Amino acid sequence: MGLALYLAPEINALFKQDNSALLAAYEQRIVQLRLEVDRLHSRQYAQMGDLNLQMHELVQQQEVLAEQHEYVRALSQMAREMGIAMGQSGDSDHSTDLVTGRLTPLPEIKNAPDLARALITMQEETRQALVALSDAATLSTNEIVSGLQTVGLAPDLAAKTGIGGPFVPPRSNNELSIIDEANAVAQALSQFQSAQEALAAAPIRRPVPSHITVSSNFGNRTDPFLKRTAFHAGIDFRAPSGTPIRAAAAGEVVFAGNNGGYGKMVDIDHGNGIVTRYAHLNAIAVHVGQKVAARQQLGLSGSTGRSTGPHLHFEVRRNDNAIDPSRFLAAGRALTQFL
Repeated sequence: MGLALYLAPEINALFKQDNSALLAAYEQRIVQLRLEVDRLHSRQYAQMGDLNLQMHELVQQQEVLAEQHEYVRALSQMAREMGIAMGQSGDSDHSTDLVTGRLTPLPEIKNAPDLARALITMQEETRQALVALSDAATLSTNEIVSGLQTVGLAPDLAAKTGIGGPFVPPRSNNELSIIDEANAVAQALSQFQSAQEALAAAPIRRPVPSHITVSSNFGNRTDPFLKRTAFHAGIDFRAPSGTPIRAAAAGEVVFAGNNGGYGKMVDIDHGNGIVTRYAHLNAIAVHVGQKVAARQQLGLSGSTGRSTGPHLHFEVRRNDNAIDPSRFLAAGRALTQFL
């Protein structure tokens, strides 16, 4: 009976009609699901595109920071060649790792959030390194200036120097930038170079080897010939005949020849009214008008002029007034690391 009913054309048509409606409903749902899947795929592709774009931008920033690391290392190398010792600023070793070249390269990172965090760390390390470098240069400059001020010399730190580098255009606040820190380093190195130039012209170096001792100091003493009190305008060093005599600082030779009781003598003008004098020489190796460097040989010690035996008479004169050379030599000892 049931089978007959099912096979009856009307009932069979009814079932077929219901199945058709059901199939139509299923088909409609499948279409909707396909549209949803397509929409989700489109969104996923868009997100993947955004991530790819983000990764591309982060990789570009990584390349910029890597170039900045190399720039900092170059500045650090320049500072070391100029005589600036890192670590003087009192910062931790971590802040100076970059400038001493001990940082390891960034590992290869494949996802944007981790790479972004690594880049922020890398940028902060670069900044700390530049700050440490600027501080070290500034401390060194201040030490030189303080040392020279003890003998009445005041370096002009505003002097133009050869510090420079490639022009890097400024970036917006959102972009990775070390422009301010790099400019501070360039300024600090420029001032340090100016201080070094002043140091080169300051007569604070011993004109004889360190093992040679002083036989007579600056000031009143008993004259070795007349045996009465007289003013001694310099320092005498017990320099055996033939000892190389060297310039206490860079300058220009303004006298080279015989000068009465001084015997064979050399005067060097160091600027700012400062002149050094080297007397009783046995031989002179420079001439008037010659530019000499600090520690350049000027001649050989001897006993010419009013002298009781081989030695070097060394004077420092400011505006033709003799001043105590020991103050200058003491400043030189304090600034040995920069000489």
